[in-house]
Amino acid sequence: MKIAGFDIGGANTDLAVVEFDEKGKIINIRTDFSYLPMWNKKDELSRTLLELLDKDIDEIDAVGISMTAELADSYQSKSEGVLDISGMVMETFNLPVAFVGLNGMMDYESVQKNPQELAAANWIATAPLAAFMAPDCIFIDTGSTTTDIIPIKNGTECAKGRTDLERLATGELVYTGTLRTNVATLVDKVPLKDELVRIASEIFAVTADVHLVLGNITMEDYTSETPDGEDKSRENSLLRLARVVCGDLDLLSPDDVEEIARFIYQKQVEQVAEALEEVSGRENIELVIVTGLGMNIIGCEAAKLLGLEVRTMEEILSKEDCVVAPAVGTAILMEKFLERGK
Repeated sequence: MKIAGFDIGGANTDLAVVEFDEKGKIINIRTDFSYLPMWNKKDELSRTLLELLDKDIDEIDAVGISMTAELADSYQSKSEGVLDISGMVMETFNLPVAFVGLNGMMDYESVQKNPQELAAANWIATAPLAAFMAPDCIFIDTGSTTTDIIPIKNGTECAKGRTDLERLATGELVYTGTLRTNVATLVDKVPLKDELVRIASEIFAVTADVHLVLGNITMEDYTSETPDGEDKSRENSLLRLARVVCGDLDLLSPDDVEEIARFIYQKQVEQVAEALEEVSGRENIELVIVTGLGMNIIGCEAAKLLGLEVRTMEEILSKEDCVVAPAVGTAILMEKFLERGK
């Protein structure tokens, strides 16, 4: 059996095609993703889903869906977003389809009755993967835009918050990511030539520029749009970061900009560590499992900063699969949902 798990985000749509044997054991995983800004290109979702499936399209037995794209400002409410996205999915596939909700998988009829159950519930799909590695842990999933910090006890997620709003309050969601975070949300001053300089509150540079300049990511990892519409070369990332202090590469040397980048990076790690400390202290859990695009450069470093034990989901998945862990988890939850329905 082959199941497609999609995680439809505001900026990226991720796919995991998971093949199971007759006993439900995973025998193969293929992953892919596509940059699709749902705030202005949501009408391209159906085409994107089919293009991601590519050669597997005729072999798929069922489709599982998780989503966070309902938060895109192309929608007036989360319910509107969930209903629109789920409706497009149902129109795209003539296959069994179910959706990840806060309390497990839901069929389309249930989604129509309770759309809020689906809103930003993709972390529910990742939790079983972390629980498989350790029954008591905190998993950190750092993607392009956000960081989930979810406690697991006795093999079951025990997040205090359920919605994004609640999780922002409980430390279980930090709105910082590897690529798309405006650096002006992380700092208000940066070090430059032995003094602290106030920054411009503009979207001149994003965290992808920071991590590219520091060698934390490659140009291929930089999948989001650049703030200035220019290319994703290291030189252009240096220039974008120089603009944060109203400078350019005539006024600042590469070393100057790298100093700024290192400072911003440290502040981002500290931001995640602060929330992790809150969750770890509240739940009395000291083992952290990291996944996502920023697992090694953000999640792992935040755990180390607090002196917590840290493991990576690369122990059970490839690095590429870790980047789209919610999609992998969604496919697995869909397989279990189908088995229960037999």
